[in-house]
Amino acid sequence: MFERLLPNMRVHSVYDIDLNVLYAEGVRGIITDLDNTLVGAKEPLATPELVIWLDKVREAGFKVVIVSNNNETRVGQFAAPLDIPFVHAARKPTQGAFRKALAILGLKAEHTVMIGDQMMTDVLGGNRMGLYTILVAPISPADEGVMTKVNRGLERFALARLRKRGLWYEEGTK
Repeated sequence: MFERLLPNMRVHSVYDIDLNVLYAEGVRGIITDLDNTLVGAKEPLATPELVIWLDKVREAGFKVVIVSNNNETRVGQFAAPLDIPFVHAARKPTQGAFRKALAILGLKAEHTVMIGDQMMTDVLGGNRMGLYTILVAPISPADEGVMTKVNRGLERFALARLRKRGLWYEEGTK
């Protein structure tokens, strides 16, 4: 049961993802969460560093779509200046928003990755769709909303079970 919460890859931030390796493995699309994945939950716009990274992503040949549980105003104001399509009020981990994102990208799941900071929404939803999932550390946990805090509690419970079964190792201990 808890195995569906396991990402295919864990990194500190999106900047640690080797785009060349993903491309060589046939990945052409990136579905990404917004809050605490690309920027802190209270950051209204992309940082200069993120803009540079997104330019590299596009130059490398990837299509990008943001899938967020947040509202249209928040996601739209962030995505519009970057000219990135988005799905708001996604209700992750349900599959509808992931299907919509794949349609926007014009790609199949096996050619797409899901990047996010939450196991209960991003990783679970991506895994259920057959996406390659990448878990990043949350950028600004102090800025998280109530539901995210609830999810973090569930994640701690799941991680304890995964550790007990030898399926989760802390960074640098494996």
